[in-house]
Amino acid sequence: MNLVLMGLPGAGKGTQAAEIVDKYGIPHISTGDMFRAAIKEGTELGKKAKSYMDAGNLVPDEVTIGIVDERLSKSDCEKGFLLDGFPRTVAQAEALEKILFDKNRSIDFVLNINVEKEKLMERLTGRRICKQCGTTYHVIFNPPSEQGVCDKCGGELYQREDDNEETVKTRLEVNIEQSKPLLEFYDQKGYLRNIDGNQDIDQVFNDIDQLLGGLK
Repeated sequence: MNLVLMGLPGAGKGTQAAEIVDKYGIPHISTGDMFRAAIKEGTELGKKAKSYMDAGNLVPDEVTIGIVDERLSKSDCEKGFLLDGFPRTVAQAEALEKILFDKNRSIDFVLNINVEKEKLMERLTGRRICKQCGTTYHVIFNPPSEQGVCDKCGGELYQREDDNEETVKTRLEVNIEQSKPLLEFYDQKGYLRNIDGNQDIDQVFNDIDQLLGGLK
């Protein structure tokens, strides 16, 4: 099964990816992991990617696409894959179509975990971190016993700058705008499946599992 995973920050992609990988035995392939592996292996494309990253620049599409092609050619992808973080643009999506066509494969589903913006705001702005030991809490889903105090070491809890309401709101709006053309592209292709991410974690996976069960 060949899958692409999409969803806004806070939608729970990481949690669901782990469940899919555990049940279906396909590799979870994120852009960052691909870059790190290519750099570690010292491939030509890995060296190119490193030169851009070291200079603080974005890795250009042709290098990223080449690394994706190499990664999908590895033996652990024979039964399928779960792509996460790629593609990000329609141009990359079109390149992925060509990569898969050349391998006599195609995408089965693009799983888009949909969560209401208000819920995402609640999830992303509620995080608190201990200044001393780094333990993470959430004011709603995983609160400390005493407000503002770490259960483990008694340290002070703080909110990261990028977790404040204004920053989170901007980040979500940017992500929504960026993902629109890609979602439309995959909808027109017939790959897109919207998953209700407002539900309990187990129910979200149950919905995904029912969908994927038909691919066995």
